[in-house]
Amino acid sequence: MNLLRKHIVRIAVCACALAALGACIPKYTLNGAAIDYTVYHTIRVSNFPIRAALVYPPLQTTFENELLDHITRNTRLKTVDGAADVEMEGEITGYNLTPQAVGEDAYATRTRLTITVRVKYTDNRLDSNSLDQSFSAYRDFDSNELLTDVQDELCTQISKEIVELIFNATIGNW
Repeated sequence: MNLLRKHIVRIAVCACALAALGACIPKYTLNGAAIDYTVYHTIRVSNFPIRAALVYPPLQTTFENELLDHITRNTRLKTVDGAADVEMEGEITGYNLTPQAVGEDAYATRTRLTITVRVKYTDNRLDSNSLDQSFSAYRDFDSNELLTDVQDELCTQISKEIVELIFNATIGNW
C-alpha cells in the first residue's frame, strides 16, 4: 500500500510540474509580432500625408500600401475605419536628396535619397506601448542616373525598410 501511495504522489507531482511548465512556455511567432490576440483584434491605419519640403506624390500611396500589406501579412489584426484596439497615424516629413561623394570635377558622384516618416502609434489597451517617433531610411544612387529613372524603385525599397522599423517598434514590440 505504501508503494502505491508513493507512485500516486510521484504521478501527482509530475502532473503538477508539467502543468506549471505548460504555463511558462514562451510564445514564439515566425513574423516577429508579439500580439496577444485574445486582447488585440483590430487596427486602424490612417493616411500618411506628405509634409516634406520636396514632394513626390506617389510616395504616399507606396508607403501606405506597403504598411497595410505588411500588417496584413504578419498579423491577424482586422483593419477598421473606426475605433480600434491599436491605431497608427502619421505623416511623411522628409524627402531629401543630398550629395554623398564628390568627383574630381567637384560634382557629386553619388546622391542619397532619405525618407523620414513620423508615426503616432496608440495602443488603446495598454497606454505604455504607445509611441510617437520618427523613422528614416535611405538609399544611395549614382549621380549619373536621373532621379526620375530610379525614384520609384528607391521609394519602394526605402518604404519597405521604414515599414519594417515601424512594425518592430510597435506591433512587433521589440
